[in-house]
Amino acid sequence: MYKKMYLKEFELYDEECFVTFNILDIKTEDKKIVLAISRQGKISVDTYELRENSNGLYFEYGVMCNEIYTGDFEDIAT
Repeated sequence: MYKKMYLKEFELYDEECFVTFNILDIKTEDKKIVLAISRQGKISVDTYELRENSNGLYFEYGVMCNEIYTGDFEDIAT
């Protein structure tokens, strides 16, 4: 199931700029998600802790701890 999520994309406006996330790996056994993050022309790779609630799997990003759900990621348009 999660192999189908490879490179799926999500975009967030964090009150400063748009941040683009691409899924590189999801490790459900370790409750981790590895993402490529593009922000203001810079790309980084980071790992976040996965959490779960009634809406599904998510991770928290930024100072405001925005909840970003894995189900909100979409295929990249080609």
